[in-house]
Amino acid sequence: MHILVIDAQGGGIGRQLVAQIREELPDTVITAVGTNSLATSAMLKAGADHGATGENAVIVGARKADVIVGPIGIVVADSLFGEITPAMAKAVGQSSAKRILIPINHCDNIVVGIGETGIRDLVREVIQILRQQTTNV
Repeated sequence: MHILVIDAQGGGIGRQLVAQIREELPDTVITAVGTNSLATSAMLKAGADHGATGENAVIVGARKADVIVGPIGIVVADSLFGEITPAMAKAVGQSSAKRILIPINHCDNIVVGIGETGIRDLVREVIQILRQQTTNV
């Protein structure tokens, strides 16, 4: 299974995702794409197999991935303080990959119903879903 992790800003969520995916599903191929080099670097240090940065990397990665994981803002143009371009959001949204989106209330995007769930718990839930996906492939 090929997992694409997309993150922006400092890459903190992506770093946590990559570290947990690497630990729990060691045989998966993880590509980390950051909207900036800091985010990409954080995910590579966490154990991603491959890393790339920027709009074209998101577009190409979205075409090749089996699963795309990241904060919900990766499907909303101009989100994450403007780091998600319309082309990035479109590529993720139109990808044939399964998307696992983490509900984060940032940048004028408010997801109701998530309560005060912490990132650690959300990352655990992502891992559970990924395990289900690997058995269905």
